[in-house]
Amino acid sequence: MKTTFCDVQLETAPGRVFTPRPTTEALVNAALERIDGVPMRIADVGTGGGAIAVALAINKPEIEVWATDTSEDAVELAQANAEKNGVADRVHVLRGDLLDPVPAPVDLIVANLPYLPESRHDSRYDDEPDDAVYAPGDGLETYRRLLDACRDGKLKTGGRVLLQYDGKPFEADCWQLEDLRARLENAA
Repeated sequence: MKTTFCDVQLETAPGRVFTPRPTTEALVNAALERIDGVPMRIADVGTGGGAIAVALAINKPEIEVWATDTSEDAVELAQANAEKNGVADRVHVLRGDLLDPVPAPVDLIVANLPYLPESRHDSRYDDEPDDAVYAPGDGLETYRRLLDACRDGKLKTGGRVLLQYDGKPFEADCWQLEDLRARLENAA
């Protein structure tokens, strides 16, 4: 199957890889506003089918994107979408947890990770893989681990983090990670 995301044609794999939603286009637009025409290294964490990574690379030819996911199906689909859209030379799709596979610090991190608590079933996502929708505990654990990884040298000094949580973008620079954590906690 196919879908259009940010005016980009993408292959999808319903039931195996989360299908991108129009609400995530706001995250892409926010990231595009922060890319100022200079070469940048970007991490798209939890890339799924690569929608965010591919859309960013198509719109900003001066960037390189490291797209990560723990799902083998997602990695394969993201790689196929990067190749199909002619950006595979700048979208490096890697299998691994959060920022672990990213080889060097990045200037910008974008992420739309699972956030619904496992206890809060939502029938709108019955056709999506559970691990792409539901997160342990209160739903914020994956975001907490990502923010911890940012402090561990994967985000350059002066770098920024853009997260989507419950359909809304959240942003912080490298010095505001605790503030971002608090804002996410309050939103939950």
